[in-house]
Amino acid sequence: MNFDLTVEQQRWRDLAREYAQEEIRPRATQLDKEQAFPYDIVARMTDLGLMGMTVPEEYGGSGGDFVTYNLALEEISRADTSVGITMEAHISLGCSPIVNFGTPRQKEHFLGEVVQGGRKLWAFGLTEENAGTDAGGTRTTAELRDGEWVINGAKKWITNAGTDITAGVTAIARTGTRENGKPELTAIIIPQETPGFTRGPGYEKLGWRASDQRPLYFEDCRVPEENLLGERGRGFRQFLQTLDGGRVAVGALSVGLAQACFDEAVARAKEREQFGSRIAEFQAIQFKLADMAMEIELARNIVLKAAWLKDQGRPFSREASMAKVFASETAKRAADQAVQIWGGEGFMETSAVARYWRQVKINEIGEGTSEINRQIIARSLLTEEGAFEAKQKMVAQ
Repeated sequence: MNFDLTVEQQRWRDLAREYAQEEIRPRATQLDKEQAFPYDIVARMTDLGLMGMTVPEEYGGSGGDFVTYNLALEEISRADTSVGITMEAHISLGCSPIVNFGTPRQKEHFLGEVVQGGRKLWAFGLTEENAGTDAGGTRTTAELRDGEWVINGAKKWITNAGTDITAGVTAIARTGTRENGKPELTAIIIPQETPGFTRGPGYEKLGWRASDQRPLYFEDCRVPEENLLGERGRGFRQFLQTLDGGRVAVGALSVGLAQACFDEAVARAKEREQFGSRIAEFQAIQFKLADMAMEIELARNIVLKAAWLKDQGRPFSREASMAKVFASETAKRAADQAVQIWGGEGFMETSAVARYWRQVKINEIGEGTSEINRQIIARSLLTEEGAFEAKQKMVAQ
């Protein structure tokens, strides 16, 4: 087994690390405090090729593999997870469905708009008040009338949906009912300035305060029939495939945050003195650091394994859930221990670890909670149907 990165993978990782540490990390505290979306940072990341990493070169992207993307995402998130989630939601949820299911015309038009110097973002609209992991609870509808899809409903907690540079959203909607009584779900591309499509105000959040999440509303919103993404009624299957990749990426984001917590904990342990010695000399602190380092290494390995499986075209659904659960919970433990090592100073908002502690919780919730991912893992282990079929059975219940 060869764990060495390729020259190209190292180049992208180092590029992301250099930009993140020199340009993003010094501004993270202020961005969080001001709740300011970092337009200039996103623009520069677009210029560097980071915002189109998995988009094929023929459509203006960087054409990178999934492992490379996750390596870069870890580095960006190590500096600031607000910027990390902006990158992740744009690539994993926004661009990937169009790359995987779009027609050549859709790819050329919509992907070209966001990655070919356009410096635009794309969003993915699944979650509603009573639908998310349970996509069957979707209430947003799309009815085909006279060659147009007429969309009505609302979405919630949608990332990148309301910035000044958002180009549009791919929304999951009910387009009918199947013979078994379950909803027929379909993905539809909705450009940002479509009449009848409006955005609510951004949320007041515990973390990710420099990223954009908000509700979306559709009232007789009309788009051409050709804005159907993939096949009618296949939106649920597309969603599952998209979410698997997204879970791996959230794992990479979590590893980046865990690494940032470790960095701060080590620095504090080396400089803080108690009882005439640096606290790094105390076994209790050494054991905390050792545990953090072990868990981060394991989390990084399962994330990269899941990403590698995807690159190889092999099943990776179970590993995606494993990566997402373990990495997100590793980050939570790392944040908790980093604050503990920092002591009273870590409880102050002037410390980076206080910000990390606020940011870390959402990683266990977004793109499939830890509970639902554990169900996916368990059912894939206990049945012979495989992870994908197990997810279908779970959501259908």
